[in-house]
Amino acid sequence: MAKDVLRLVIVDPNDSSREALKGMLLGLDSVWLEAECSRYEFFFDVVEQSQPEIALVSLDVDPDKALDLVAKVVGSTPTCHVLVVSAYTDGEMILRAMRAGAKEFLPQPLKIEDFLAALQRIKHGRGGLGNRSDRSSTALAVIGASGGVGCTSLAVNLGCSLARNESNSVVLIDLDLTLGDADVCLDIIPDYTIVDVAQNIGRLDFSLLKRSLAKHASGLHLLPRPVQMEDSAAVGVEEIRRIIGLLKATFTHVLLDTSKSFSPIDIAALQLCDQILLVTQLDLPCLRNVVRLLMGLGQYDGMTDKVRVVMNRQGRSSVEISLKKAQDTIGKEIFWKLPNDYSTIVQARNNGVPLFEFAPRAKITQAIDALAAALDEGGALEGDTSKERRGLLRFLS
Repeated sequence: MAKDVLRLVIVDPNDSSREALKGMLLGLDSVWLEAECSRYEFFFDVVEQSQPEIALVSLDVDPDKALDLVAKVVGSTPTCHVLVVSAYTDGEMILRAMRAGAKEFLPQPLKIEDFLAALQRIKHGRGGLGNRSDRSSTALAVIGASGGVGCTSLAVNLGCSLARNESNSVVLIDLDLTLGDADVCLDIIPDYTIVDVAQNIGRLDFSLLKRSLAKHASGLHLLPRPVQMEDSAAVGVEEIRRIIGLLKATFTHVLLDTSKSFSPIDIAALQLCDQILLVTQLDLPCLRNVVRLLMGLGQYDGMTDKVRVVMNRQGRSSVEISLKKAQDTIGKEIFWKLPNDYSTIVQARNNGVPLFEFAPRAKITQAIDALAAALDEGGALEGDTSKERRGLLRFLS
């Protein structure tokens, strides 16, 4: 058993709900089901013998007896974190559970993303579990100021670069539901797409979702766009929120390659992101769209604070706009600059090979690897301070 896997024991006298809990937990890589118990009376002995990191207690068969058990486990085994589940989510029941010493109160039937999020809160918000090196998840979207500015190429190659770090687990969602081509960039023919996941949203758990992901040799997982354009109607806002939530609870990095339409699905995804990479070029139409996008995203609370401007294909033309004028126009510092190497990127895409395999020494490959390293360390965001927007008229002068 890997050292970062948490050992867990459960107690639930109800056979059907206990089997459902077991089925969910057995599909997880991050926990090991050490023991299960069908009687409250025997559970304390199970905990003492196995000394698990997590105890999961179902309250509903006999809440009084179950809460007495929670208090007993907490009092005698301080290294064991107790989580309780119950279909009764009234304030009084929650308060009693917290007073008994439970770390988390989770609604029954238990959703996998709720359980994984609870584990993350215990690990990071309350001092962690031992000396484990578990990490919270980062969701990062790549959006473009115009079509053809290189969003998909950046998302795919950034994902591969992050995934090559063995401490990361990375997934890329292709949210361009009609014309996305992330699978082509990686030469992947997927068995499942985001539509298959959305259509099974009612029974979605980690095991099902993991089977639906395609995996590239770099370690990057991919959830592709639908095969048929008309199938995109099956994917809605709530499905996207649930999918992203589950992936954030499972992977260290969730990358989103959005469409250019900024549909309700795109906006919902951006609201769940920690950072947004806005890809643009040093030309007037793109910079104008950056201003428009920042104004549009400003309608959503805190959205523009997450935006980092990435200048792609710098040096493409001798008559391109200067970086200083670009920054004056958009009112933000340029977070990252990627050199112009259009030929290498196109050849890599046409061969279905990521840059680290096709041209590992190319400047564009090294720039994307450096960007991945910066984002992995928190993004080095101190230089990204918004300035007063000076407008396109001044820029044109």
